[in-house]
Amino acid sequence: MNEKFGKINEKFEKVDEKFERMDERFVKIDEKFDKVDEKFGTLFEIFATKEDLIEAVKNLSTKEDFNKLLSAVDTYAKNADTYFQEMVMLAHKVDRHEKWIRHKSLRSLG
Repeated sequence: MNEKFGKINEKFEKVDEKFERMDERFVKIDEKFDKVDEKFGTLFEIFATKEDLIEAVKNLSTKEDFNKLLSAVDTYAKNADTYFQEMVMLAHKVDRHEKWIRHKSLRSLG
């Protein structure tokens, strides 16, 4: 009987050795997965998440915003054009007055 138990113990020891080797492999695999998890952790810092993109889209200008800006620029350009035309007309008017004054003053002197 002792001999039977001895053989059974040997078999159990061999099975235990195999399980120990498997445990060592699993520990190595776990270490590799830990490294992969660390790398994935840094990816979240680098790439935008869905929530980040949704927030960014909320802050984008719309066509309506662009049209309002375009209208404001167009109104400003029209006002500036009108102002410059009035300045040209005023300059011509001042020139005419100066000529008239010179003409009158020369007539009074002569």
